[in-house]
Amino acid sequence: MRIGELAKLSGLTASRIRFYEAAGLITAVERRANGYRDYPPEAAWILEIIASAQSAGFSLEQIRNLLPPGSGNWQHEELLEALRQKVAEIEAMQQRLTQSKGHLLSAIKNIENRPEALNCSDRTRWVLDRLREEGAVAPGKRRRPAAK
Repeated sequence: MRIGELAKLSGLTASRIRFYEAAGLITAVERRANGYRDYPPEAAWILEIIASAQSAGFSLEQIRNLLPPGSGNWQHEELLEALRQKVAEIEAMQQRLTQSKGHLLSAIKNIENRPEALNCSDRTRWVLDRLREEGAVAPGKRRRPAAK
């Protein structure tokens, strides 16, 4: 099948397919006498796997290591381990994002509820003190005004 057909079938651009070929992700490409690329039927599902893996967060290098050589057999244990590792990475990222969201919501709440009677500098300190108490900012050393 020619690259135009493969592009239409896969939903990818011809340039993206050529990029994957140059990156070594599609290896079974033959050239006809006229120079056109000729892709085997399995190239469509390999491209689908590559696109799905990229959208799941796998790098091209990780994908390259997971794809079977040529149309060979999959290394099931390595594939399962890589998938489990990616799930663990996503879960860790979700935990960090949840924590970050909580910190941001805490900052919003404290900024909205700061005492108006304080001057700007004191309001800033008041907000930071509340955020430290809630664990939304790292408990660092408080800056003290320089001695006069």
